Amino acid sequence: MMKEYLENVRNKTPLVHNITNYVTVNDVANMILACGGSPIMSDEAEDVEDITSICGGLNINIGTLHKTSIEGMFRAGKKANELGHPVLLDPVGAGASALRTNTALELMKQLKITVIRGNISEIKTLAEGSGTTKGVDADSADAVTEETLDRSVAFVKAFAKEAGSIIAVTGAVDLVTDGATCYVIRNGRPEMGKITGTGCQLSGMMTAYVTADPEHPLEAAAAAVCVMGLAGEIGWTRMQEGDGNSTYRNRIIDAVYNLTGEELEKGAKYELR
Repeated sequence: MMKEYLENVRNKTPLVHNITNYVTVNDVANMILACGGSPIMSDEAEDVEDITSICGGLNINIGTLHKTSIEGMFRAGKKANELGHPVLLDPVGAGASALRTNTALELMKQLKITVIRGNISEIKTLAEGSGTTKGVDADSADAVTEETLDRSVAFVKAFAKEAGSIIAVTGAVDLVTDGATCYVIRNGRPEMGKITGTGCQLSGMMTAYVTADPEHPLEAAAAAVCVMGLAGEIGWTRMQEGDGNSTYRNRIIDAVYNLTGEELEKGAKYELR
């Protein structure tokens, strides 16, 4: 039942520590609030251990790296591991530069990561240890499509087992797996790709969902993906003449805020493989 994961976030109001990028930090905070969680933003190395200690989950996003934030990621991650908190890694732009790729790989090596969420190019980069991405967007050659679905499911399942983490690949078709079961999710709109930060927002919301349901991280992560995609569909139906991607961003956040468990149950499009 997808609705129970939505309702648990709203009932528990999980506090989420976000070390995220400055392009999308405000949208990430608003998305976590919209879904029912509570965000704290801090990347200063001297601050992060205290902050993550009072939170229930940690969201690490490498979108705008700098040396102090990298140190903060490792210090917060190790403290979260000590406390048994869920940790999500969003490897934004892994493959676009050596710093991004190596930082993500080292975080995976040194920390216990609960969920890794990215586009298919970023995930392939982590699986292979190197790669190419088109900036922070997925390379079209890597896209998960109906034609490549069987191969893509097998790939993400194998990587989840190897990494010991839930892998969430988002794109035209979303895949969320723990290595044994894979949710294949078909919610969303292509226009969501015209808004900067929808992936970052999803990572923040997914961290809230997994923090609210630490015993069911796979199902909670999949529910968050369904919520985001369904919100994209609902938000698009509310667009008016003259609206553009800035309005659409707000429509998506509003749709998450107003979404009911019953609407999620009815609108979620997924299958298990």
